[in-house]
Amino acid sequence: MTKAERQHYDKLSQIGCIVCHREGFGYTMPHIHHIRHGAGLSQRTHFLLAIPLCPLHHLNGGHGTALHAGQKTFEAKYGTESELLEHTTKILRGEI
Repeated sequence: MTKAERQHYDKLSQIGCIVCHREGFGYTMPHIHHIRHGAGLSQRTHFLLAIPLCPLHHLNGGHGTALHAGQKTFEAKYGTESELLEHTTKILRGEI
């Protein structure tokens, strides 16, 4: 991992889960999720194309709550990966 990647992931960790943030739940320790848009099968996107998601919203929350348990349902409820990335980027820029 490069210094730039480590610094970016540290900033994402400081934000906490972007879904919890948008829903008004406050800070929750996140996993770093690399969005799939533009990536091939089994390929990870660029490190700047990552969003912070807590374990519940990333993997453990079940269908309708966790992204990996049902992406279409998750995105209908919380926004697409691209929308969540845009919101994350605005926070990092100090726009929110």
